[in-house]
Amino acid sequence: MHSTLSQSNGLQPLVLDGSQGEGGGQILRTGLALSMVTGRPLRIERIRAGRAKPGLMRQHLACVQAAVQVSGGQAEGAELGSQSLQFTPGAVQAGDYTFRIAGAGSCLLVLQTVLPALMLADGASRVQLAGGTHNPMAPPFDFLQRAYAPLLARLGVGLELALERRGFYPAGGGLLHAQITPATKALAPFDLLERGAPLAAWGEALAPGLARSVAARELEELGRRLGWTQEAGQLRTPGVRQHEGPGNAVMATLEYAQVTEVFCQFGERGLSAETVARKLAEEVRAYERSTAATGPHLADQWMLPLALAVWRTGQEARYTASELTDHTRTNAAVISAGLPVRVTTEPRDDGAILVRVFPQ
Repeated sequence: MHSTLSQSNGLQPLVLDGSQGEGGGQILRTGLALSMVTGRPLRIERIRAGRAKPGLMRQHLACVQAAVQVSGGQAEGAELGSQSLQFTPGAVQAGDYTFRIAGAGSCLLVLQTVLPALMLADGASRVQLAGGTHNPMAPPFDFLQRAYAPLLARLGVGLELALERRGFYPAGGGLLHAQITPATKALAPFDLLERGAPLAAWGEALAPGLARSVAARELEELGRRLGWTQEAGQLRTPGVRQHEGPGNAVMATLEYAQVTEVFCQFGERGLSAETVARKLAEEVRAYERSTAATGPHLADQWMLPLALAVWRTGQEARYTASELTDHTRTNAAVISAGLPVRVTTEPRDDGAILVRVFPQ
């Protein structure tokens, strides 16, 4: 990858306001990722000012510590509750890493913090992650494996994910492994404007440590609302691994020729199994009514790796989104601040939103 420089080499710091837009942890994670890939020091103030408990929590500290480890960097203000952080990256090193989060904080968000740097490194990396794998505040493992990793492969980046044990809120305890193989040639940005032909669709209910009737009721309701059946293999109950749970998640996977989407809803105390399934069905139906390639979460997650490819090649790329969340708009602003690219969005006549990423 490009030589990573320090502040003494004259690079202007990337200065971010953690209260901008949706004011959450994504500003920190994207800022750390951009700092590592560009070599620009990062200064962020008012971290997570938009949250009920502002400042760094354990899962955010884990992201900072992972960035320090991967880049040989330094961090000031990396303490619980801190609302300001100064991060100075060193040279990113490919290698073997282990990152753990106590409790159910999402270890997948830690992976997404260091993935941009490792996918541009000079060799393959293996990362073991422990913590939450199915957390309501983060994309679940299945989303990264089925929806996100295949798009990275089209850029030229290998991301192989293996799940050893699921970790649900509030206990956590999940374990997964990631193999990251950088592109052998320049990243290859591409347009993702259509889904292509539908190939497969199915739902699955995860309910380790809970009564079997919970998953059965969820799948029955999901099948009723979406027209999916057990006989067609569209309603599934994956096996439970040792030491999983308790926890509950219901997921829907929609496979198309150009893209795969994964939607997820989580059970919680006081919420009926039927309500969880209904919310998931509504999410699926909203995506199916749209003509866009990406749903609201994939539209958000896809933006940074695509922007990196645009930056490295100088070639514009576009994709369509069914919806732009505040999270996505904030991510676009941070990316535009940290890279010499612009991200613009405009509604199309068919209701989809066109996202353009192009060099400045």
